[in-house]
Amino acid sequence: MTAQFPTLESLQSELKGKNPRVILKSALTHFDNIALSFSGAEDVVLIDMVLQIRPDMRIFSLDTGRLHPETYRFMDTVRKHYSIALEILYPRPEGLEQLVREKGLFSFYQDGHRECCGLRKVEPMRRLLNSLDAWITGQRRDQSPTRTELAEVEWDKSIVRTGCPLYKFNPLANWSSAQVWDYIEAYQVPYNPLHREGYVSIGCEPCTRPILPNQHEREGRWWWEDAAKKECGLHVAKPGI
Repeated sequence: MTAQFPTLESLQSELKGKNPRVILKSALTHFDNIALSFSGAEDVVLIDMVLQIRPDMRIFSLDTGRLHPETYRFMDTVRKHYSIALEILYPRPEGLEQLVREKGLFSFYQDGHRECCGLRKVEPMRRLLNSLDAWITGQRRDQSPTRTELAEVEWDKSIVRTGCPLYKFNPLANWSSAQVWDYIEAYQVPYNPLHREGYVSIGCEPCTRPILPNQHEREGRWWWEDAAKKECGLHVAKPGI
């Protein structure tokens, strides 16, 4: 029997313009089979909030195999700070072995990042997401030109399956970077030490660099590509959707 969830329209009407805690409470009220994605500063803010509502919240992160050493230590700092059982997702080795054998370790500088991200990030994420009814992200509208229309809750169009679509909650959609960092400072939330070195949006080591004053935060990601392409594929609809 398929579970009965609120309609997307009713949730969007209920949550439009609301603060992150209201959005989190609604997500956890309506969905039991739900998980929170963790990678950056925004996500730790959400961890700090969500554990006050559901202490046993399922929290997962990606290990692409190409992260900065500081990021690996940061992940363990968060795990210990909040006493959580952090679920780590890993890419399947077969595809990576073939890519590296045929194109080397840095093919993305010539071919674009989508192929590598597809193997290291998108595939392991979709394996997990296909088992969920809903998930929570730290996305904000002002992070990227591709996110300006981000809703507080939406269907995840990257996941196509029969039955109920996958709901995606974006509790920080209305927040700015300044609000995120105000929260981090006020509540002493752990953050990646790379932020102190000018890194704002932090991904894999070969594809991330510090930004200069007045540069947009996403300019440090995949800097050799057009701004409209600065998505790894996790938040991109499949063709035809």
